[in-house]
Amino acid sequence: MTDIPTIIVTPSAATRAYARTGGGEAGFAATMQRAMTSAVETGHAADGQAMQALSGGGNLTDVVTALSRAELTLQTATAIRDRVVQAYQDIMKMPI
Repeated sequence: MTDIPTIIVTPSAATRAYARTGGGEAGFAATMQRAMTSAVETGHAADGQAMQALSGGGNLTDVVTALSRAELTLQTATAIRDRVVQAYQDIMKMPI
């Protein structure tokens, strides 16, 4: 199994990242939309490379690279989803 590098997000880094999104709800939503679109495109690229290899016209190195990139993208998206769900649950547990 491959070790996934751990990225530690500090509050100041999160603030800078949020500022780059434009700040408001539309900015964050647009950033998430772009990220999901990019993840889907990575998966489609991997599928295309695999289909090209199956038809006899692809390079094995390109296929493995595309599949690895798609796997890492899926793992990243899953980790982000888990963090968002955990943050939501923590917020819901806060007393009003």
